[in-house]
Amino acid sequence: MPRTSCRPVPMLAVLFAAACAGHTAGSDGGAPKPASDPAAVAAELLATDSAFAEAGRNLPVVEALAPMLADEVEMPAPGGFIMGRDSVLKALRANPLNTTANFHWKPVRVGVSADGRQGFTFGYGSVIAPDSSTTPLKYLTYWVKGSGGWHAVAYKRGRAAGPAEPVAMEAALPPKLVAPDSDQGRVEEFRQSLDTAERAFSRDAQQIGLNKAFAQYGRSDAVNMGGPARATFVVGADSIGAVVSQDEPDSGSSVSWAPDRVIVASSGDLGVTIGTIVANQPDSAGATAKFPFFTVWRRDGVEEPWRYVAE
Repeated sequence: MPRTSCRPVPMLAVLFAAACAGHTAGSDGGAPKPASDPAAVAAELLATDSAFAEAGRNLPVVEALAPMLADEVEMPAPGGFIMGRDSVLKALRANPLNTTANFHWKPVRVGVSADGRQGFTFGYGSVIAPDSSTTPLKYLTYWVKGSGGWHAVAYKRGRAAGPAEPVAMEAALPPKLVAPDSDQGRVEEFRQSLDTAERAFSRDAQQIGLNKAFAQYGRSDAVNMGGPARATFVVGADSIGAVVSQDEPDSGSSVSWAPDRVIVASSGDLGVTIGTIVANQPDSAGATAKFPFFTVWRRDGVEEPWRYVAE
């Protein structure tokens, strides 16, 4: 079973100040010091997401999201990823609704790495147009903490079939915090191990099918955004496997995929893969369909296998 802890997150108003401050300067004058308790780091990140939501509540979508995006953020879009904060904001502005509507959102789960510098949140929200019509949404964010606090390096939203009750899920926490590791060679080993896990996931799906592969490579508490026909995230690796394999053969897969970019915590227990899903066969017009993806992965220790936790 995953080693998680369900603890209340009290005093979000107090944590708002900590989230905005983002860090305590270390001896190097800029690097953030890790907290002493994983739950405190998770509470800070949850408060950060909530604080951005509150600060942007009455702003247009673009202005609400802009402060939370890292310079190197990536966001999936039709045809591939949009890379970089300026490009993401430009793409959002291309839809006039994003310059006039408000976006209200609320996180329902948070997870953090053992080094206290990476994490994820996901939740529910809605876009409220000037005419008061609403569009329900689901979202997933991967965060990195630097000298300026927490910022999103991967972000996606998807339509939901209807509004969902934002019921909190227990935080995904490491057993303890460790000091950030400055050994780039070791961090690269962790990055390569996650890259290998994502590629093995696709490779095995070609043999055993998407259903079994998604069940095998996911955690029992994993979530999948579930597509626009669903109001809520799909929870649990077995349930995700059943959903993604609809209309798929029992063995084999209609798609394959690989990461183009991998971001991993220096503690080697949390990371995100960003890449492209490709149809194995062209369509009737001879075109090969491609879809961007990003997946958050966790493991309970550096000797344990990677398993996806959110996508």
